[in-house]
Amino acid sequence: MHAVRLHAFGPAENLTHERTDDPLPGPGQVRIAVAAAGVHLVDTTQRSGDPNGPYVLPGLPYVPGREVAGTVDALGEGTDPTWLGARVVAHLGHDAPGGGYAELAVADADRLHRLPAGLDEAAAIAMIGTGRTALGILSFTELTADDVVVVPAAAGGIGSLLVQYARNAGATVVALAGGPAKVAHARELGAGIALDYTDPAWPQAARAALGGRPATVVLDGVGGDVGREAVGLLGTGGLHLVFGWSSQGRTGAAPGGQGGQPDAEELAARGITSRSVLGPAMLERFGGGRAGLRRLEELSLAEAAAGNVVPTVHRFPLARAADAHRALETRGTMGKVVLVP
Repeated sequence: MHAVRLHAFGPAENLTHERTDDPLPGPGQVRIAVAAAGVHLVDTTQRSGDPNGPYVLPGLPYVPGREVAGTVDALGEGTDPTWLGARVVAHLGHDAPGGGYAELAVADADRLHRLPAGLDEAAAIAMIGTGRTALGILSFTELTADDVVVVPAAAGGIGSLLVQYARNAGATVVALAGGPAKVAHARELGAGIALDYTDPAWPQAARAALGGRPATVVLDGVGGDVGREAVGLLGTGGLHLVFGWSSQGRTGAAPGGQGGQPDAEELAARGITSRSVLGPAMLERFGGGRAGLRRLEELSLAEAAAGNVVPTVHRFPLARAADAHRALETRGTMGKVVLVP
């Protein structure tokens, strides 16, 4: 088979598309003929060899990728035979040895989900990881038509879903995105107000568009100056949910992005509740641990299958994985980045 392998930590060019041995499923596993594989920002951190990333650096050589969708073409010993030939999607786990950037990938059978009818593999990839996170974030608030919701990075994988969920709740959505194309896309997703955060005057434009109405919720995965300015739109009693700091240390980051978040004491003085929602706090709301993750995955896939949200997908051929990494690192993508063998 062909796979993308990393032989040395470093720049995107170190990802090489090459022939390698076909993997074999072990007991309780399946092999998937991959139709789509997910690419995540954390993949770029690991590829660079950053020791301060959220996960342990893999041993080399290494095939990255933790999200795969396709058709089961082989079974390991003891695996339920009904999986053979099934269209499936799986998140391989953050502690798994990767393997997704390939024509064939091995997954534990207990991580599989059958693809709902009408949901293609690329969309399923967007929902199995990014989609589950979006739903988890939203579990910390109950959006209504009375809300004004600010979504920084609204054209990204998570942001594009949050815009749609907020729109579905009837909320007024203020979408922030970098550049005219992304702003236009956020508007197409249902944002009532869509602004370019590379324009220093965007906060004033947001206030003018809202007619003095304060924001009630900020869904912030960006941090930095954009995140702080977004929080500045909140009124007394507002809610600031934090799920990342993507402006920190990124080429092409939002202007002035220094990472970090607004001062907690300052927010408290303004009557604003701010909390980080990733990790155990999120999973406990859905049963905790692996059970919580699986429940989120099921709910997320069902949302897309029902047409409640349509994930934005940015496709690259598998052989151009290095281009996909470069595009992610320079904010040159919209939605979830997916490799297609």
